[in-house]
Amino acid sequence: MKSVANNIAIRIRGLMTGFDDHIVHNNLDLDVYKGEILGVVGGSGSGKSVLLKAIIGLIVPRAGTIEVLDQDMSKISLEKQGEFGSRWGVLFQDGALFSSLTVGENIQVPIRENMKLSREIMDEVTFLKLSFVGLKPEVAFKYPSDLSGGMRKRAGLARALVLDPELLFLDEPTAGLDPIGAARFDALIRELKEALGLTVFLVTHDLDTLHAVCDRVAVLYDGRIVVAGPLKDVKRFDHPWVQDYFNGPRGRVLAD
Repeated sequence: MKSVANNIAIRIRGLMTGFDDHIVHNNLDLDVYKGEILGVVGGSGSGKSVLLKAIIGLIVPRAGTIEVLDQDMSKISLEKQGEFGSRWGVLFQDGALFSSLTVGENIQVPIRENMKLSREIMDEVTFLKLSFVGLKPEVAFKYPSDLSGGMRKRAGLARALVLDPELLFLDEPTAGLDPIGAARFDALIRELKEALGLTVFLVTHDLDTLHAVCDRVAVLYDGRIVVAGPLKDVKRFDHPWVQDYFNGPRGRVLAD
């Protein structure tokens, strides 16, 4: 039987981040378990996306430790950062695709940066990943401007999955989608997590997404995680913001 420590994909202790005189996170602790979908919620400006960026190394913490897949991120050499980064995929808001590249070229960017494959094999991988996210092969030859918002997100997800990562980071994946499109994207995330054995770190404000896909929820408030656990437990946590968020007028979807 695995110990709890061996089951942790991301371990954060005493994290402090900030910009100039503004402190974003202050002594933040959080564990993300292997094979789970963790939803991270918090008010606007609470630092959800900053936390994601700190984990993947886009922001350097002022203090604390971040361990990803048993590696202390502050101790990984520059030479190994790219190699280690291939173990995760990231979907930023609206897909973050390069507008001057076709969808296929976008998906192949991580391959070109990390591997030496023939054009034929890269195309095969591209079509396979597009099929994973429910897009047809011909989408590879379109530009991001030719796609709907939902299709851009799926294309961005295909790029995030192209190197077969162990971790998947999603930043507001359903933002801007209509309810039907958001529900379909939620279902896709759950299916991919089960099929590929992914660990998913999901930043969201969408109550429906939390209910539909998340195994646990972590609430970020005043620079720290104030509660983390199954949704049914978190929504009962005695904290003013938590109660307003989960049990307010828009929280009725989570009613027992």
